[in-house]
Amino acid sequence: MAEFADMEAVDGVRMSWNVWPSNRVEASKCVVPLAAVITPLKALDPSLQPLPYGPLRCKTCRSVLNPFCRVDFAARLWICPFCFQRNHFPPHYASISESNLPAELFPQFTSIEYVPPGEIAHPPVFLFVLDTCLLEEELGFLKTALTQAIELLPENSLVGLITYGTHVHVHELGFAVCPKSFVFRGSKEVTREQILDQLGLIGRGAGLQRGVQPVGVIAGVRDGLSASSISRFLLPVSDCEFTLTTLLEELQKDAFPVPSDQRAARCTGTALTVAAGLLGACIPGTGARILAFVGGPCTEGSGTIVAKELSETIRSHKDLAKDAAPNFNKAVKFYEALAKQLVNQGHVLDLFACALDQVGVAEMKVAVERSGGLVVLAESFGHSVFKDSFKRVFEAGDSSLGLSFSGIFEVSCSKDVRIQGTIGPCASLEKKGPACADTVVGQGNTTAWKMCGLDRNTSLAIFFEIAPSVQQTGTPAVPVGQQFFVQFVTSYQHTDGHMRLRVTTVTRSWVDGTTNTAELLAGFDQEAAAVIMARLASFKMENEEEFDATRWLDRSLIRLSSKFGDYRKDDPSSFNFSPKFAIYPQFMFNLRRSQFVQVFNNSPDETAYFRMVLNRENVTNSLVMIQPSLISYSFNAPPEPALLDVAAIAADRILLLDAYFSVVIFHGMTIAQWRTAGYQNQPEYQAFAQLLQAPRDDAQAIIKERFPVPRLVDCDQHKSQARFLLAKLNPSATYNSAAGPPPGGDIIFTDDVSLQVFMEHLQRLAVQS
Repeated sequence: MAEFADMEAVDGVRMSWNVWPSNRVEASKCVVPLAAVITPLKALDPSLQPLPYGPLRCKTCRSVLNPFCRVDFAARLWICPFCFQRNHFPPHYASISESNLPAELFPQFTSIEYVPPGEIAHPPVFLFVLDTCLLEEELGFLKTALTQAIELLPENSLVGLITYGTHVHVHELGFAVCPKSFVFRGSKEVTREQILDQLGLIGRGAGLQRGVQPVGVIAGVRDGLSASSISRFLLPVSDCEFTLTTLLEELQKDAFPVPSDQRAARCTGTALTVAAGLLGACIPGTGARILAFVGGPCTEGSGTIVAKELSETIRSHKDLAKDAAPNFNKAVKFYEALAKQLVNQGHVLDLFACALDQVGVAEMKVAVERSGGLVVLAESFGHSVFKDSFKRVFEAGDSSLGLSFSGIFEVSCSKDVRIQGTIGPCASLEKKGPACADTVVGQGNTTAWKMCGLDRNTSLAIFFEIAPSVQQTGTPAVPVGQQFFVQFVTSYQHTDGHMRLRVTTVTRSWVDGTTNTAELLAGFDQEAAAVIMARLASFKMENEEEFDATRWLDRSLIRLSSKFGDYRKDDPSSFNFSPKFAIYPQFMFNLRRSQFVQVFNNSPDETAYFRMVLNRENVTNSLVMIQPSLISYSFNAPPEPALLDVAAIAADRILLLDAYFSVVIFHGMTIAQWRTAGYQNQPEYQAFAQLLQAPRDDAQAIIKERFPVPRLVDCDQHKSQARFLLAKLNPSATYNSAAGPPPGGDIIFTDDVSLQVFMEHLQRLAVQS
């Protein structure tokens, strides 16, 4: 897929099909949707600096000047490729000529960034919301992590602190004389007016009447809030670092006793309501993040997921399927309302959930995903998965996430293309128009979406369809070989506080799908297609009752193989895959077995977590989640990629498995015995010490680049933790195989079919008349 990866490196765009059939009937026969995965803030060419002026827009369709526009230098005109409107260049483009082009017309700069002048820089805002119903040890880990994070925050950033257990405590950081906090009852629903009233945020001069919503983008006098009242709760970190550190050091576990047969009274929903209300009153419309640290299930007030009595178990996938989870739908409804509030305010909810049991990630998913928040799931606040991930949120330099705020993502396309919707971390802005398709996928009926939080890897999957006017039999309405255009425009608040505008314009061509199947197949990107199908399957599993994902994926693959395979009717042995299609069935085989489709042995929280990360990552990272990579280390050869198969296991070999959420270092039996004997510590066995160290170094390189940080599993053949590797391998040798494992090899105890059997079935079904 090298040519498609090169295109992605320039624009951050991967499409399932890079040439499109010229009518809807042929498009439906392609099976895999016409879709694109775009990373709006993909790192640009370092030689291209952001342009210090605003973009030039078409007066009819509002698309931005780009290299595909036709320019009449004599008349100082440019013609929009989307609507063919003729637009005049403004006076500051007076010197434009064929030898003096502005950067946005250079053919190689299909992605470009603007920094419009005169924008006010806003400091980032971080509001920490801490669960105090934790074990003393866990609370200690969390306080240590927060203290370290405060030192990494930019000096101009504003911070606030809310703690909660049975009740919610809003800490007044501006009152340094002694600790002072405002308390809300956790079991009681609080309205926005009650939050403002109790926190004393209603200014004397311009009192905010009950029920009257404030106006204005940035809080000020007209909202009834004075700067002094805001700075009681949100202060620059340089002004309150000592106060905040002291508060954290003195923070105690929730004081209310917990009976031995009950769970702690934890009011997570109420705490998040108060946090959203506080930010909405103080800084609506400017970038802010609520960082929620949750150590257990919500049992009190809004968003309750389980009763306090331990006799009631937390909902499982079976309970959700049988509609036997009494609190689930009510909690989801509460978080949908919270998501709507956060999106309206332009604020982000980040979730750091650390517990051995479930905490309610499945219910909170809608609020985190629609606000573009980060999510980390770990077993403990002392675990490296949490500690290292949390540290990366605030790291600067090359390894930083590049956290940005208040994004608005818009799509413009040629008149023959329509937008069905998007799947990813965003919320619809309900901007309807002629480019909206009747069929909706994900969040549709709009051409613009709000992305309250986004970073360098945040990716959206956009689904397209061919406009009905193109649907004709015989001669296509669209001239074959002609190009169509799609433009992605993202305005966002950069990490430096200034607003920026990123514009990416791509072009693809039409092809007659009835006669030119080879050209259509040449433009098939099997990696992007696998990721798009994974997102679509996950979305359907959550939103369509009785949806059988495995059956749907199988049927889609059979139809695709039947359409694009090379074979003689009813002769499976004659079946042959084109190189452009050869790896796709393997991706589907692994997707069927992945944690996105198989929910057995995973809790609803884990399944929601996996799908949230899949929906926000780029094609390369998503592909590792679907089909892990395996590297083999041995004395006989340098490190080399190995087949994801049980046959890769050997006694004298080390395997490194990257499954995205976990990184496994697996030692063969002989290697493990030598290591236990301590040969690596003897000078004459330096080669063995280097062999042991090589996969560790590579594993650390993977961990350093990734967010959330994966779990590192160091295991030996035939030991219990070897299951982390065996679960991901193709079971070509199982307990009922005719031939046993090779000497030093292994078998898998499973009834799953192997890739070979899967492919044989696929070929037999694809060639049927």
